[in-house]
Amino acid sequence: MGDKRSQLKPKQKQARESEQRNVSSSGKTANRLEGRSFLYVGGRDCQVAHLRQIASSHGAELIHHDGGLREAVSRIDNILPSVDCVFCPIDCISHDACLRVKTGCKKWGKAFVPLRNGSKSSLERAFLDLKASRNSAG
Repeated sequence: MGDKRSQLKPKQKQARESEQRNVSSSGKTANRLEGRSFLYVGGRDCQVAHLRQIASSHGAELIHHDGGLREAVSRIDNILPSVDCVFCPIDCISHDACLRVKTGCKKWGKAFVPLRNGSKSSLERAFLDLKASRNSAG
């Protein structure tokens, strides 16, 4: 089956090299996520520190809500107005929390990004996709 870690590294390296080329060719920072905040609802508690580190590497802040395990699901309503985008790993979130996030995102006009799973690589891919779409739009 092979080692999946070795398969991810070339893709990440290629994305970083492409980003560095964008920075050097434009003469200004191509990091359009700098200073933005993101809400991550659900996932695995043991990965939160790693997920925050990924967000930080893109110049963004990551706020985590556990999706109702220990924190009240209603707290999501208070956080949504202050973030730019919401990530939800569809394999690690309650139906109630997911519905609340989707409804709140529509209400506040926030981007809702469902992630295939709660892995670190899913979040990394989502950030790279957001950067790519922002760079092509601007």
